[in-house]
Amino acid sequence: MDKTFATAAEAVADIPSGASLAVGGFGLSGVPITLIRALLDREVDGLEVVSNNCGVDGWGLGLLLAEGRIRRIIASYIGENKEFGRQYLSGEVEVELTPQGTLAERLRAGGVGIPAFYTATGAGTAVSDGGMPLRYAPDGSVALASEPKELRPFTTFGRSREYVLEQAIRTDYGLVRAAVGDRHGNLRFEKSTRNFNPLAGMAGRITIAEVDELVEPGVLGPDDIHLPGIYVDRVVELTPEQAADLPIEKATVRPRPAASATDRGDAAEPAAAASAEEAR
Repeated sequence: MDKTFATAAEAVADIPSGASLAVGGFGLSGVPITLIRALLDREVDGLEVVSNNCGVDGWGLGLLLAEGRIRRIIASYIGENKEFGRQYLSGEVEVELTPQGTLAERLRAGGVGIPAFYTATGAGTAVSDGGMPLRYAPDGSVALASEPKELRPFTTFGRSREYVLEQAIRTDYGLVRAAVGDRHGNLRFEKSTRNFNPLAGMAGRITIAEVDELVEPGVLGPDDIHLPGIYVDRVVELTPEQAADLPIEKATVRPRPAASATDRGDAAEPAAAASAEEAR
């Protein structure tokens, strides 16, 4: 039952070129960066990646993208990754843009064995009608477009509307980042890192988790476990340096107001002096 691996390199050693990967993370939060870097060192290519976004230039999945290792991406948005946008528009990578909630449910459905589901999101748009550019040609024309999806009317809450059929996603591997994990693979995630990490872990046939802290089985209570070990096959404990590698995608700051005398503690000085005089 001990699923721990000594290093990230050992944990990803069998991932071949052409594999499909469900990768956790939301922006730069909860990205399994150590596993990604270990995969980068292996020089595998032709990867199909499913993730909310594809990292940023120089970090996260952006590292694999910049080296030309990714063939196809299923994501919610291109985000701040200029290289992602460049490769998409130049026809170097195939991109299936999917509504964020739909992507989350496609991953979850794959993890629980539901082959497809109907959703109102995207019905009557290019999502269901087809024609969305999946791959561009070098001259800027559309080389490959999405196919139409099945629509079906349902009546809910007394209202009839059309719903689009979406296919579940199941990948060869899942790569996730957790705050705490035990040797049996039970995982706990911190705050917004829960957005896509549990779903990516569920969707992978073989799921590999990097964890900030490794604990013994039983330390995590049942209510503290966000992804049960039944979904997790390998666990790698990060070093303190690796765990602390948490960049900020966009720093938003404002000028700090000038400190008042009270904030500086100046007002307390006369009172302290008076008290000292009284004590004497």
